[in-house]
Amino acid sequence: MIKIGIIGGAGYTAGELIRILLHHPKVKIDFIHSNSQDGKLVSDIHQDLLGETYLSFSKNINLGVNVLFLCSGHGNSKSFLTKHTFSKQTKIIDLSSDFRIKEEGNNFVYGLPELNKKQIQTSSHIANCGCFATAIQLALLPLAKSQNLKDDIHVHAITGSTGAGQNPSSTTHFSWRNNNVSVYKPFSHQHLGEIKHSIQQLQNDFHSEINFIPIRGNFARGIFASVYTKTDLSENELNHLFKNYYKEEPFVFITQKNPSLKQVVNTNKCVLFIKKEGDKVFIISLIDNLIKGASGQAIQNMNLIFGLGETEGLNLKAMVF
Repeated sequence: MIKIGIIGGAGYTAGELIRILLHHPKVKIDFIHSNSQDGKLVSDIHQDLLGETYLSFSKNINLGVNVLFLCSGHGNSKSFLTKHTFSKQTKIIDLSSDFRIKEEGNNFVYGLPELNKKQIQTSSHIANCGCFATAIQLALLPLAKSQNLKDDIHVHAITGSTGAGQNPSSTTHFSWRNNNVSVYKPFSHQHLGEIKHSIQQLQNDFHSEINFIPIRGNFARGIFASVYTKTDLSENELNHLFKNYYKEEPFVFITQKNPSLKQVVNTNKCVLFIKKEGDKVFIISLIDNLIKGASGQAIQNMNLIFGLGETEGLNLKAMVF
């Protein structure tokens, strides 16, 4: 069995990670670390796990686990790893933004399986993708791979409130978020850097603008991204391009019907819809921000590292009604 350690176990992404890992046939959770919840039952914080586990949060850390998932807030992973030295055999999967952009001394592989599968399979350190970045990149990778991104890209993407994390703020509490929609960080969202880096990895001459408008939705989970750019390709050519790129990817699905967000909520799926309108291609990309956009993708990366089936433990069912 693969022994798992989780750092920052009280947050939303850790809760999803625990929920999925408890039913993964090849793993055992060794410890769930939390300074703020030390000694409490995990199910007291992640209440959907009542009856699923009797594990408790702990301040103790086993430096010899097979896999360490870092679920602390952005900026905390680097600090944590400077203070703790794990076994050379320990694989580290970071769900924060700390290692997503390549810098000197950064030995983390960017953890988008549909882009870097071969590198992930041989890596010991994975920087899990951002949730918005996952949805947007999956809408663009086939175009970049075929050198067909030749104009500015326009993105409007709406996310559920869980994307902002568990700590309450003026824009996440229920009375503000309910029956409300708002824009934040237009043209300057932190995921733009990793999106551009991935596109240029496939199409190094891409220097056009990515005009990204992130939107806060009045629902808990999911990302609905609508993307458009100019193209000379026909709709048939576009659908063939996308189907060919994702033909061996078990979690990406191309649909001919205009999709809805509930098709992916509670799953590790990405659903893509491609439509040609005039001289533009219009793409809808849907994911669950906590699963394909975070914890599910982290487990997908773990499966790849250990040579397991990519879908192992991730056959989750959507809740359409």
